[in-house]
Amino acid sequence: MANREQTIHVVGAGLAGSECAFQLAEKGFSVVLHEMRPNIMTPAHKTAQAAELVCSNSFGSQADTSAPGQLKWEAERLHSLILKSAKTHAVPAGQALGIDREKFSQHVHQTLLDHPRIRLSTECIRNLADVPRPTVIATGPLTGEHLAHSILDHFDNQFLYFFDAIAPVVDADSIDMTKAWKQSRWDKGEADYINCPLSKEQYFRFIEEIQKAEKVEPKEFEKNTPFFEGCMPIEEMVRRGPETLRFGPMKPVGLTNPHSSEKSYAVVQLRQDNKEATAYNIVGFQTKMKYPEQKRIFKMIPGLENGDFLKLGSIHRNMYINSPQVLNKNLSSRKDNRIYFAGQITGVEGYFESACIGLLVASFVENDLRGTRVSSPPRTTALGSLLEAITAEERIQDFQPTNINFGLFPAIAGKYPKDKKREMIIERARRDFLLWQQGVSSDIAVTPAQFIP
Repeated sequence: MANREQTIHVVGAGLAGSECAFQLAEKGFSVVLHEMRPNIMTPAHKTAQAAELVCSNSFGSQADTSAPGQLKWEAERLHSLILKSAKTHAVPAGQALGIDREKFSQHVHQTLLDHPRIRLSTECIRNLADVPRPTVIATGPLTGEHLAHSILDHFDNQFLYFFDAIAPVVDADSIDMTKAWKQSRWDKGEADYINCPLSKEQYFRFIEEIQKAEKVEPKEFEKNTPFFEGCMPIEEMVRRGPETLRFGPMKPVGLTNPHSSEKSYAVVQLRQDNKEATAYNIVGFQTKMKYPEQKRIFKMIPGLENGDFLKLGSIHRNMYINSPQVLNKNLSSRKDNRIYFAGQITGVEGYFESACIGLLVASFVENDLRGTRVSSPPRTTALGSLLEAITAEERIQDFQPTNINFGLFPAIAGKYPKDKKREMIIERARRDFLLWQQGVSSDIAVTPAQFIP
């Protein structure tokens, strides 16, 4: 049996750290959750609340047929605090799980404070040597400078970096609804998005201004740092070609402008950012343009001419370790297996993916303290596929952050339509997950015939 009196230290009260601390406490362990805010703030955080959302307010798709939806399905069955809190404070976002970021963070923070086995410490951990074992490092991409150097030394400089960008948020009352309209793409959802249409002429003038805009220049230490494909700044997309945005966040398909019979050449979508629907963020508009340029250029969008921007876009460098090279399969350090890592620092990308790694690490820590075999989720599940993506040794040379997607799941043999294959992947994942949860081996031969209705 595990020693329930043993204290486990979790460093970082972001999504992964909050989830991990809560799960460990629920398993009966005493937990000290260390968070340096508010004594030391990061360039992106605005509060001292746990699980603050600093970028988008979306956890991605909830659709049963999507990879992010499957990840949520599995996490829900593991009683994820982050998922439960997100659903409690959800805002309309079509098939996506949009969240009122302030109420969500307050809910998670209070839940942690109220838990009898969790103590929240605002002491700043500056060195791995300063924290007792076992410990979970969940400090994320904005790890404090001193601790970052300590981790860097621990892993013999096996660190990687990428840029992450933040989209702007606009006051809902400042949006001109005589030009914009509410509708979800292909009418999936309850008209959850505000859509701003652009003609061909407006679109190319918009692109031209983005190209000419003054950008925030990277600091010397940030140069040669790649952008993550899933969070690409709009100006970087424009550099790939003037039509790129039309086939990305500004694609006009699945939308019908009720104000005009002319087909929109491009459409900017805005997603509800809080419960009261007083704020909307511009979907996919992460940017490194300077603040005055953002205001000038975004007001060129029809419907946003008088836009009151509650938050402008920004960019910061993220940090992650080369997990396949330096971590064990249970996400403990190969140099000290009493130190575990969770969240974005391990190379997952996305709010909910980070929380899920915290969820898994809590299980790994419990298994290790009990002296039992590490019980990883099956490779065929969303959790198992995500774990494989950040621990597979063949990824060492070209390791990059990833969020959950169908490309991470084991392929289905045979020739089937794409939608059918995805349906089969989901069905297999759910079956194997439930078997794993019941403690039954899921190492079962899977043939396509098993999935034919």
